[in-house]
Order: sequence, then structure tokens, then C-alpha cells
Amino acid sequence: MLVNLIINGLVVFVTGRILPGVVINDFFTAVVVSIVLGVVNTFIKPVLLILTLPINILTLGLFTFVINALMVLIVDSLVPGFKVDGFLSALIFSLVLTIVSAVIYSLTS
Repeated sequence: MLVNLIINGLVVFVTGRILPGVVINDFFTAVVVSIVLGVVNTFIKPVLLILTLPINILTLGLFTFVINALMVLIVDSLVPGFKVDGFLSALIFSLVLTIVSAVIYSLTS
């Protein structure tokens, strides 16, 4: 579990350094962002998915990307040292984070 946390923190840190519009102060902040993002995705995201189920069905699941961006914006408001400039930056950050995490976890599993 600790290794997964460090890997996820590293992915958040590198993604934040690469993308314009996303600022992460240091690696510790990236680890905190990954922890808070995991907590937010565990408790708030399922509620939002249920509440937005009709629009999610109409968009064939693409509205889930909007919900992921909203989760990143929530983490932005909760974690000092992590700044996302806007919705588009949050959307791109969440997409890159999802893709890179999936690739890394598929290689390590």
C-alpha cells in the first residue's frame, strides 16, 4: 500500500510539473493530493455519479470526465500548495492522471 501511495504521488507530481495550469509545490504535496483525491473519489464521487446518472446515460458515460474534473477542483480547494487554474486544466489533469496510473498499475501488477 505504501508503494502504491508513493507511485501515485510520483504520478501526480510529474503530471503537475508537465501540464500548464497545474502547480504542485513539492513531492509531499503531491502525496497529500493523491491521498485526498483517493478519499474524495471514495466518498463524494459515487454520490455524484448516482445524482448525475440520467445525464451520464445520455452522454454514454462521457459526463464522468466532467465529474473527475470536479473531483480535482475539490482537491484543489482542500490542499494548500496544489493549484489548478480552471476547469479545462482540471479535466486534462484528471485524464492524464487516469491514463498514466492505469499504465503504471498494469505494468506493476
